[in-house]
Amino acid sequence: MISALTPLLPDFTSLQWLESTGSSNADLMQRARQADAAPLPWLLGADRQSSARGRAGRPWQNATGSTLMFSCAFAVDLPIAELPGLSPVMGIAACEALRDLLSAHRTSQSPPIAETRLALKWPNDLQWDHAKLAGILVESTNRPGSQSPVIVTGIGLNLKDAPALATALGRPIADWSQIADISPALIVASIARAWSRAIKDYATGGYAVFNTRFDRVDALAGHQVDVTDQGFILQTGVAIGTDSIGRLLLQNNQGISAVMVGDVSIRPSATVSQS
Repeated sequence: MISALTPLLPDFTSLQWLESTGSSNADLMQRARQADAAPLPWLLGADRQSSARGRAGRPWQNATGSTLMFSCAFAVDLPIAELPGLSPVMGIAACEALRDLLSAHRTSQSPPIAETRLALKWPNDLQWDHAKLAGILVESTNRPGSQSPVIVTGIGLNLKDAPALATALGRPIADWSQIADISPALIVASIARAWSRAIKDYATGGYAVFNTRFDRVDALAGHQVDVTDQGFILQTGVAIGTDSIGRLLLQNNQGISAVMVGDVSIRPSATVSQS
């Protein structure tokens, strides 16, 4: 993997790929807090992660060869208050990168709109036909002696075994083998480059740079959704995009509200048209 990634990611000062680790996000967070750590950005992947986490700290099920898992660490000059917007931003960037890959590798037999079947469920879950394909975790820490945060972003993308995983979890799951035959190294490099560009764009222009881009990949647009936390419904409404700082917007009888945290799920048979 490293020999394939090195020419594709010349701007990364550190590229590592392990057979196994606890969590690539946790590894990079710990490394960033060391005074003698190398200049950023870094990439760390592993064939298996025993302590991989998803949203709300939930464990991410994985087995060697079934999931593509890696993390990247970036330096960014941003105040703490603006960091939450990076969660949807990194999801947007990853979705766009994979859509571009699908477009570039389209064959004469490929459906012309195949890329649009790949979408983003706010804030940063990638879906194929509304089945979960990948999850993204965005975290931050600080380097010794620096006021600028380090952003660590990790992804777990299903490569195969979606039917078995869907049965085990009791919900729709997709994997890359159902979508295209593209090498894992190219997927990793494309997403890493997209994240690097997104970090720079966000530092320069904030979430305003991404608002329209979110609309183009939005898996929730026009759907009646529930926002839950620990099994309790916090809000319900029709998803209508994001606001100027990346919060999900919901419209209901009480008006428009903005959501920053919570699990979002589409209500069955509750799609409505936007007009």
